[in-house]
Amino acid sequence: MSEIYIAKDKFPSVLGQLMGKCPVFGPVLQGKFHEFGRLERPEDVDLGYGNTRLSPKALFHPQAEKMFDFSLSKGDPEAGILKETPKDFRPRVILGIRPCDARAFQLDDRNFDTDSVRDPWWVRRRETTTLVGLACNTPGSTCFCTSVGTGPFDKTGLDVLMVDVGEGYLFQASTKKGEEFLAGLSAGEAVSGSVAEKADALKKGAEGSMGTQFSVDAIVQNPTLDLFNAAFWDEVQFSCINCGTCTFVCPTCWCFDIQDEVYQEKGSRIRLWDSCMFPLFTFHGSGHNPRSQKLQRVRQRFMHKLKYYPEKYKGGVACVGCGRCVRQCPVNIDIRHVARLMSASCVCPT
Repeated sequence: MSEIYIAKDKFPSVLGQLMGKCPVFGPVLQGKFHEFGRLERPEDVDLGYGNTRLSPKALFHPQAEKMFDFSLSKGDPEAGILKETPKDFRPRVILGIRPCDARAFQLDDRNFDTDSVRDPWWVRRRETTTLVGLACNTPGSTCFCTSVGTGPFDKTGLDVLMVDVGEGYLFQASTKKGEEFLAGLSAGEAVSGSVAEKADALKKGAEGSMGTQFSVDAIVQNPTLDLFNAAFWDEVQFSCINCGTCTFVCPTCWCFDIQDEVYQEKGSRIRLWDSCMFPLFTFHGSGHNPRSQKLQRVRQRFMHKLKYYPEKYKGGVACVGCGRCVRQCPVNIDIRHVARLMSASCVCPT
């Protein structure tokens, strides 16, 4: 089964049945903002949301996660031995994720799931999760996914894509896992020609409303050293306050620190999100800091995402155009503007 249609009045009961089988996560309203959380009731999910403030990457790479526990008790024969903290790897569904966020997980795989290094917790969560995406019928003003190789209806990275066609949802499977998911849903109907035509029209309209914000190819073709030494970095970094907001809201920022937290005779080794915007991020034990200046840190962020990453992996930039960093930056630094500067025909210092 590759596609079905479910009317909106039947969807709550379908979702309730799904929640009875496995944990289901989706966009829920928390105060003034939408966040991805586990659904307790079918009515908790809000599929009319624009986008979440934080990306759902925390469902795979938590902002703070206990890795191991240990004892320091002198009377404990296992004192000092790290023991893996129990984790929940049950099969689950993430419902209503945007195509840009699903695409981001594939980019993150290149850090957490490689031929030489596999993060066991990331890998297991990826394997046991079914991603059911929600197409963006009306992209936001800060979205630019079509400029970075994805789109508001992109199925890449998704098992199933949902399209809101008015009175119901069109579900389209794109993987075997997705086909199995659709086969387990009740109340599914055959997709009529009018539903398919409306979904296609919505796709064309959404993509056409975005246009192209900058040229990725031009950035890749510009010489690395010319970009590195370009004069515009002084302008870009001027207002930055190194708060790290851009990295914490970004779905493709994966950097983390590892710290030991101890209370009395018990301790935990914890993995925490970190940011290249922080001065301590590159601080060496020797006291040397290769990126001690704000300009160096700001340049590194954009060069990594838009230049170093595509040169290394040959698979597009490390950005999916979700626009979160544009919306949340307190000093209005816009990655689209920086990308246009980087894609200019001549970036050499004057």
